[in-house]
Amino acid sequence: MAHEVERMMYVREKPWHGLGTMVQEAPTSADALRIAGLDWEVKQRDVYREDGTQIFGWKENYRSTDNQSLGLVTNRYQPCQNSEAFDFTDSLIGNGARYETAGSLKGGKKIWLLAKLEGERKVLGDEFENYLVFSNCHDGTGAIRCAITPVRVVCNNTLNLALNTAERSWSTKHVGNIQAKLREAEHALFMADKYLSEYATYAERMANTPLPQEDLEAMLKFLFPVKETDTDQKKENIRQLKTEYMACYFMPDIAQFRGTQWGAINAMSDFVGHNKPMRQTRDYEANRWGKIMGGHQLMDNMMRLMNVRK
Repeated sequence: MAHEVERMMYVREKPWHGLGTMVQEAPTSADALRIAGLDWEVKQRDVYREDGTQIFGWKENYRSTDNQSLGLVTNRYQPCQNSEAFDFTDSLIGNGARYETAGSLKGGKKIWLLAKLEGERKVLGDEFENYLVFSNCHDGTGAIRCAITPVRVVCNNTLNLALNTAERSWSTKHVGNIQAKLREAEHALFMADKYLSEYATYAERMANTPLPQEDLEAMLKFLFPVKETDTDQKKENIRQLKTEYMACYFMPDIAQFRGTQWGAINAMSDFVGHNKPMRQTRDYEANRWGKIMGGHQLMDNMMRLMNVRK
């Protein structure tokens, strides 16, 4: 929902969230901080009870610009400043990092940025643009996370598949020497080349593995189960979800891969990436961003059903 996404920026085309402020060219990290409204710091203050006595062992994170509370954390928590987050990304892909989207969720409790990695790769003749995604929490509820996200250009679908042979993301908790852990992330994320190479191998194998219509229907029956005790409305909703998936499956950009595992997983990516739920919760945008970072359960489950092996 719009109010969940405070500030965004994007280049040329709308980002996945569809909100933002356009810029002519991808800015530097300093520009990204300013344009996305992230040029503030996380401060900490002591926590007190209503009677004025201090609660030891806890601190309150707050935003420097307006003193807005970001959440309670333990004394062991070390904030990773927004400037550190962007500097970390600069160190990964160079000072000329092409930032495309950046913003905050939930009043600044979560920040994220998306940067395009240099160079495009072709997978089965399709162009893929590859992105580095960075997410950080200031409320103590999550870890610093980084992920590699391939995007199929023809349909703008994100295809960050869970592979058996390469990691798609890295994370660390807000404890210890944050700078040292970010340096560890640099090594992990430079493993993106390994992920993308393995990705191409998986894609080719899946494109050469037939998936008959009856097998696809059996998968959908498992992925969208219907119980006898379900209400008629719920059964109808599930039937509609299957119909919407099949509409994605018969899109023109799937035609060359239809009838294969690769066609089915691309259709699922289209389905989960572009179809909105019938009822959007308050945390819809935050949850959607989480799926971009860590993959979507429906896609991962379909991969497991296909038993894709290297």
